Amino acid sequence: MSGRYLLSKVGQAIVTIILLIILNFVLFRMMPGSPERILGRNPNVSAEAIAATRERWGLDKPVFPDQLVSYIIATANGDLGFSFVYRGLPVVDVLADRIWPTVILFGLGEIIAIILGVALGAYTGWKRGGLVDHLGNGASLVLYATPYFLIGMTLLLVFSVWLGWFPTYGMYQVGATYNGYFDQLTDFLSHLALPLATVALGLIGQYSIVMRSSIVETLGEEYITTARAKGILDRNVLRRHAMPNAMLPMATLIAINLGYVVAGAITVEVVFNWPGLGTLTVDALTARDYPVLQGIFVILSVSVVFANLIADLGYQFLDPRVKA
Repeated sequence: MSGRYLLSKVGQAIVTIILLIILNFVLFRMMPGSPERILGRNPNVSAEAIAATRERWGLDKPVFPDQLVSYIIATANGDLGFSFVYRGLPVVDVLADRIWPTVILFGLGEIIAIILGVALGAYTGWKRGGLVDHLGNGASLVLYATPYFLIGMTLLLVFSVWLGWFPTYGMYQVGATYNGYFDQLTDFLSHLALPLATVALGLIGQYSIVMRSSIVETLGEEYITTARAKGILDRNVLRRHAMPNAMLPMATLIAINLGYVVAGAITVEVVFNWPGLGTLTVDALTARDYPVLQGIFVILSVSVVFANLIADLGYQFLDPRVKA
């Protein structure tokens, strides 16, 4: 990998992030309503208090260029402002409390979906035209076409309401006391099971479909025919020759999905009332908590750009034919 290629990709990522931060600022300033009106709903808040709050949040200054320049400088320094709803807490602290439940949920879901989806897609593509291919591809299409919330609600009805095996909402049992770390971990895992299954099932379908298509396309290459002519076992041909080349489109898809964790988190976390960035997004939208929404947008946009940067750089290792 040449230094010029690396600098070019990193530079493009930085410019993209800067443009997204500016868009983030403009987008939320175009939304109707003024955030300090939240305080005005309380009859005990005086006009002087509202004016002082506007000054504290910088809302009394011109939008361009004062607020824009201040926002860019503050964001670069890691200061995302103060929440309008969470009693003036820094947005960074609000996001820090919610980001780890989302990372755990979707991180584990991605790992499970990648392993199972790639394995299922590779096997059905290798056995194309057979019973396993029809059943596996059909199940993948159904999962891919089913929204997250429908998968989650189905799992809730079956395993929580009818069978009573798992709790219906939250990350821990409300008001529970634990005798030790093991009891707390057991409670956490029981609450995690259904949301995790929802995320994994929602992602397995698309991973399997893309991997199957890549394997089928790869099987027509001459090096696969040559490997088979040498008498190499089918499982070794699949593992050593077909899958490394078929993983190129998978790398892009995985990178994009890693960047869009918040987008998928909204529906899953709302269904299971999981206390992550998804439920925080809905709460902030309802309350017009613009700084929190801006912080979530920054996390989402930066994660997408960073994930695609990793995918671009990873091509150099997955396929030596890709030249910098």
